[in-house]
Amino acid sequence: MAIFVSFGMEKSISEIDFEKSGGLVPVIVQDANTKDVLTLAYANKESLELAKKTGNSWFWSRSRNKLWMKGEESGNTQKIKNILVDCDSDAIIYLVEPLGPACHLNERACFHNDLK
Repeated sequence: MAIFVSFGMEKSISEIDFEKSGGLVPVIVQDANTKDVLTLAYANKESLELAKKTGNSWFWSRSRNKLWMKGEESGNTQKIKNILVDCDSDAIIYLVEPLGPACHLNERACFHNDLK
């Protein structure tokens, strides 16, 4: 297991700037061990609070207009090892241990297509 050392300050959920982008912030999901980018999703305050509380990846589904936990249907959950906040407090990284593919197409990561 990798050990992560933080040299920055800790931020609280109340410091996240959800209003800058309509109540949502982008969440980059990254494999904690390989550092591979697995997916990009969005979080609102409630989903971020659930992620902190449960240790599972929670998001806001823009297409379904509801909260969702990664793996609630597929079983391909993601255990959060650390949550990082960018310097502007308007983007987040979940460093996770993936328990199955991240992509709904059963690919390891959602970013598996090259741009022509």
